[in-house]
This record gives sequence, structure tokens and C-alpha cells, in this order.
Amino acid sequence: MTPTPSQAAALLRAAPIPAALREIAQILHDAGHEAVLVGGAVRDVLLGRPHGDWDLASSATPDEVQELFKKTIPTGIAHGTVTVVHGRGAARVHAEVTTFRGEGRYDDGRRPAEVRFLRDLREDLARRDFTINAFAWNPIREVFTDCFDGLGDLARGVVRAVGDPTQRFQEDGLRAMRAVRLCAVLEYRLDLDTAAAIRGALDVLDKVSRERVHVELFKLLAAARPILGLLPMAETGIWARVLAPLAQEELDAAIQHVERLPRDPVIRLARLLWPLRGDKGKIEKIVDGLKPSRDERARVLALTNPALAALGQARDPAQIRRILARVGRKYAADAAALHAGEWAQAVTIEEAIRGAPLAVGELAIGGDTLLAAGLATPGPQLGKTLAELLEWVLEDPRRNTPEQLLAHLRG
Repeated sequence: MTPTPSQAAALLRAAPIPAALREIAQILHDAGHEAVLVGGAVRDVLLGRPHGDWDLASSATPDEVQELFKKTIPTGIAHGTVTVVHGRGAARVHAEVTTFRGEGRYDDGRRPAEVRFLRDLREDLARRDFTINAFAWNPIREVFTDCFDGLGDLARGVVRAVGDPTQRFQEDGLRAMRAVRLCAVLEYRLDLDTAAAIRGALDVLDKVSRERVHVELFKLLAAARPILGLLPMAETGIWARVLAPLAQEELDAAIQHVERLPRDPVIRLARLLWPLRGDKGKIEKIVDGLKPSRDERARVLALTNPALAALGQARDPAQIRRILARVGRKYAADAAALHAGEWAQAVTIEEAIRGAPLAVGELAIGGDTLLAAGLATPGPQLGKTLAELLEWVLEDPRRNTPEQLLAHLRG
């Protein structure tokens, strides 16, 4: 149940705000400045969800913040943010304190070219992205502020831009990805005017660093109900810009299937890209564009190998082993999760590969043994012989003993 303003204040009053963070707010308050907690942590407390780091906003300018505290770091001082290091030992916090601000034009679709420092909280909240992120809690005066009916949108389960949605998305292209990510994570729907504004600002999304897009996409894909973010992602045109256009039937099938997969963003991303499996170059371009880690890249490329297409229907254990030998044991569990389709097939796959070698390195003998026994010569012929042995063992893993392998070659 979504709280009323008085209930919201009670929840925030009881929230486990670090003592050192309260002290920072108290010092700012005593110096005549307003200090409020803002952002996602406030929202998550109201929803009874685990919350991340607390963010402080203040009417104090960066210079005034630095004068009040012994240890500060000018983290983003040009945009009004100073990190205050306060407290002792394990209770010490690194709190970002950002001056109330208004913003001018945005040249790069991500950060304002100019920032105006303000003294008014409402003006500061007016430039935030979504109403459910535009709450403020003053822990000293115990005042809860909700200028844009964020509580109403929490009750309705809606992600809605603050003020003019067109302006919000023209300011910061990443807000489009944050909108669909919040829909998935919170299991909310996207406000219609907000969705329309996203469609008109896709060129601004194109300017955003792919590393930031990657973070938002993976958070969406790790959610319990990714479909709630993937559908608006497709409907607003974000999908085609971040991934690749798909035929409607393929798109619908991919989105529906993702919900049945483990909450692993790499496996889920591989399913979204599976319709493109015949074009490795295109998949590589999309994946590389997201700036993944080396491991993430390797997993997605392995899981979109067309050789896996028959895995979901394969019943013959030897066929299953041959299919998975194409991607190797490292990716076998992921491949089973992605392509099994149902629990019974997952069990069939697991039983088929249990104890079975899936690569020449897992054979009971290696190249040195073959050379010493005079059964192969150095060079390509050795590799060919090992590959033939693996194929023979894939048919029946019980053959994987030194004696049987050597006898087979001498046969």
C-alpha cells in the first residue's frame, strides 16, 4: 500500500539513516542551510524496498559546504557536488552533497553546459527526471516534500516525467533508459505522455555513452519482470536504437521467453539477440556497442551460436553432447538454461553431459600420450586425431579411459 504524506514522513523518520549522514545534515542546518535527502533511496523507503546510497541536496553552495567540513572531495564541483567525508571508523560516510540547482542548455544529451545554483528546494526538484524520484526528506526538521504528486504515481504504479516530459528527455538521453528500467524493476507502467516524449528524443539517447546504457539495460534484464521494461522499450523505439529491429513475431517471442529464463542479464540478452543468430557480425557489433566485459561478450556470442538451435528439442544424449561440444563446458549450463525451454528438457541435457567430456582437453589422454605411443605425429594430424577421439567418446562417454582410447586408435 502506498503511503499518505503523513505515513511517508513516519516511514522516513524510522528509516536507518546513518548517524554520520544526519550529523552532516545537522551541521548544514545549524549554518542556516537546508539539507534534504533526495532520490531513489527516499522512494525505496516509501515502497519498503532495499535502498541504495543516500543523496543529500542542500541550499549551501559548494564553497559553503567545503568551508563547513574538514574533509571534502570536489567530486563534481562544476555541477555542484562535493563529497563530504564525515564520521569515525566503520561509521564514517562519504556523502555526496549537491547544491540545489537549475540547469541551462544540454549540449551532449547527458550533462548541462551550465548550472545555476539555487536556494529553493522546489526549483531543484523541478529539474529531476521522474515524479517518483522527486521526493525530499529533511531529517532535521522532519519535513517530507512531494511537489509533483510522486505519491500519487506510486499509488498508480506509473513512471511519469516531472513537468514537461519533452524537455526532460531532451536534457538527458539516459532518462529514456532509466524510464523503462524503472518500469521493469518497480513493475510499473510508463505514462503515455512520457512515452511519447521518449519517441521524440531518441537522437538524444544516441549521444549517451554506451557504458551507461549497458548499466541500465542489465538492471532491466535482471529484474523479476523484465517484460514490463522490454515492452515499452520496443514501443518507444529504444529497442531498435540499443539492440536491433526485429520482426514483430520474433520480438514478441523473445520478450515472452525472457521472463522464463534465470535472472541473469547475459542469458536474457542472448535470448533477445537470438533471432539474429545467422549474422554473427551484426551480433558482435551490437554487443560491442554496449561496451560489455570480456566475459559478458564471450558468453553472449557463445549462446547465440546457431549450432545451439536444436538443443531445445534434442532427446538423444549423444546429439546433445555434440551440440554442446560446439560451445564447450564453460557455456553448457548457460546454453541449457537458455534453450531447454522446459524443466524436463533441462534435466535431459544435464543427464546427457554429466561426466562426459565436451572438449579434447577433457579426454582421458592427451597429445603427449599419443606421440609417445607412436599413434600420432606433431602438427595438424595430432589435432585431427584428438578431435576424432572426442567424437568417438561423445557417442558413449564410458569410452573415455586411457585403455579404451588407445585400443580404439590401434584398432
